[in-house]
Amino acid sequence: MMYSAFKLNKQGDNIEPWCTLFPILNQSYSVDYKLQTCYINIVVYLWQLYCTLSKELLEQVAEFEKAEFTSSNKKFIDSMKPKLAPLHEGGAAELLNKEIIRLQEENERLKSRLKTIESQLNTLEQLCNFSKDFIKAQDLSDLGNTVAALKSEFQKTLNDQTENQKSLEENLATAKHDLLRVQEQLSMAEKELEKKFQQTAAYRNMKEILTKKNDQIKDLRKRLAKYEPED
Repeated sequence: MMYSAFKLNKQGDNIEPWCTLFPILNQSYSVDYKLQTCYINIVVYLWQLYCTLSKELLEQVAEFEKAEFTSSNKKFIDSMKPKLAPLHEGGAAELLNKEIIRLQEENERLKSRLKTIESQLNTLEQLCNFSKDFIKAQDLSDLGNTVAALKSEFQKTLNDQTENQKSLEENLATAKHDLLRVQEQLSMAEKELEKKFQQTAAYRNMKEILTKKNDQIKDLRKRLAKYEPED
């Protein structure tokens, strides 16, 4: 932490730099007390912000990868296994529809998180630019390197988030394709079930009974026609 880079005396009214992170503070010429104090406060604030944001982003990425991708990918793969549910239920098609909706919501949540990270990065860049303008007479090479490293780390995090977003979009496209395939399998299964039912003894008996009933009705109509008066 940056707190260890500075030391207060017993009265607490002077700040004695003793670290080598910013060598400009160790020079022997006199520096205005208020300017030096403000400079130190800005540097400490930037380091605090850097540590806080870096820790927060790393925790978010780790939590996202562990809690979201691991479990969701496993559930997604399990749901992709072809299986036919009973005809009176949605079956695999309903599960795929729910998975598509969940992936779309996850995609929107990921985009929102990316916007938040970009906003944090812009805020940090503005603070860095302000500190450079305020102490432009000072040697800020070390601080500039730190900011550059921080920006690179943020960019890497954003790239990782972008890759995760692409992966979700690919999974969504795959889910839609599998949905069409499962719907086709379901239609074929219904036709096959109907075909097998027509081959059962119960179906044949029912068809034979209906045929006999139709014949009886035709015979009765012929008999009744004999008794109907002619016009």
